[in-house]
This record gives sequence, structure tokens and C-alpha cells, in this order.
Amino acid sequence: MNYLLVFFGGGLGASLRHAVNMICARCIGTAFPYGTFIINISGSTVMGLIAGYLAFKGEASQHWRLFMMTGVLGGYTTFSAFSLDAVLLYERGQIGLALFYVLGSVVFSIGGLFAGLALVRHLT
Repeated sequence: MNYLLVFFGGGLGASLRHAVNMICARCIGTAFPYGTFIINISGSTVMGLIAGYLAFKGEASQHWRLFMMTGVLGGYTTFSAFSLDAVLLYERGQIGLALFYVLGSVVFSIGGLFAGLALVRHLT
């Protein structure tokens, strides 16, 4: 059951992501990745709202959490999960680890993308 909740929530989130990207491309243009920019900010804001609500109220079933946070927001943007993890490390006082997580994730992710592109270009 939990996998189905994540599956359907992820599909909904991915569809919403696609819709935001298409609307932004049509209305604002493609000179800057406006869609992704808006998705990352809005997804992280919603993740903060949900996480804050759950931390202070705690009145949500595990099924609802899986559907919304892992499913919908996971399909919409993984940046929201990244943002939540970074803030949780910071709030636990693990500032060095939070900094490593943020910088390492950005640097190694972009580096990995460059490496993947270079490998494919070399092989083709």
C-alpha cells in the first residue's frame, strides 16, 4: 500500500512539474530555467510548510506523509528533500556537515553531470 501511495503521488507531482515547466516556457521563455527555478522554490516552501506542521501538530498519518512528501513533492522536485535535509542538519547543530552536504551535493552533482556528458561524448 505504501508503494502505491508513493507511486500515485509521484505521478501527480511529476505531472505538476511538467505543467509548470510548460507554462513557464510559454509565458516567460526559455532563456533562463524559470520553470525549474520556480519548482525548486515552491517545492521547498511546501516541504517547509508540511514539515513545520508535522513538527508542531504531528496530526498526519504515515500514509498521508508518504503520499505528499515522498510522492507528490518527490515527483515535483527532489530539491525540497535536499533543502529539508540541509536544514535538519543545521538545526541539529551540525553546521559543518550541513555545509558539506550542500556544497558537496551541488559540486559533485554538477561534476557528475559533466563527467557523464564527457564519457558519452568520448564514446560516441
